[in-house]
Amino acid sequence: MKRIRLLALAISAVLFGSAANAQIQKGNIMVGADLTNINVVFQKESTAFNFNLTPKIGWFIKDGLAIGGYVEFGANTTKNKTTDTRASNTNYGVGAFARYFVEDKNVRKMEFSKRVRFFAEANAGFAGTNPASGASTNGFNVGIGPGISYFINPNIGLEGLFKYDLTVGGGNSTTANRLSLGIGFQIYLPSAKAKQIYKEERGK
Repeated sequence: MKRIRLLALAISAVLFGSAANAQIQKGNIMVGADLTNINVVFQKESTAFNFNLTPKIGWFIKDGLAIGGYVEFGANTTKNKTTDTRASNTNYGVGAFARYFVEDKNVRKMEFSKRVRFFAEANAGFAGTNPASGASTNGFNVGIGPGISYFINPNIGLEGLFKYDLTVGGGNSTTANRLSLGIGFQIYLPSAKAKQIYKEERGK
């Protein structure tokens, strides 16, 4: 009985590893969101503490490489360095992103579990930081950073993403820099399964 249990666990581990890799294959879909995005925005006139929600959807155009779109909305609190006052602010963003799950052998050795995958993500689009007081910036936005995904099952990954964002445009301040730590989740589905779910939802 003990040998059977050990064999079953071994088979499950192999199948899980294969399934986790299968979810990032060409043709699959990922959908989810950064549920929390804790970051500090540094501008000449002010600093801000933010909380964001960023839904995403992407398609794997090749094994390990997904492209897609995102929207972002956040509320934050800004401290004006000149007047030493605080105010509630909003920020937004919309654009495209690309995510690459790293296949380099040296990096893969750092993945301490078959459920863990490292990735890099970059985005480009439009964004704005609009404080109630202090400097605002609205315009072109780019960002890049490393991330890690822990697959709690073959289809759902809990994720952490550390990013640097730069917004250049108009407003009281022409540039805004942001370092962010996003914690969220993604659901990975084969395209056939996603189409089935869509059809079932339309049929209700």
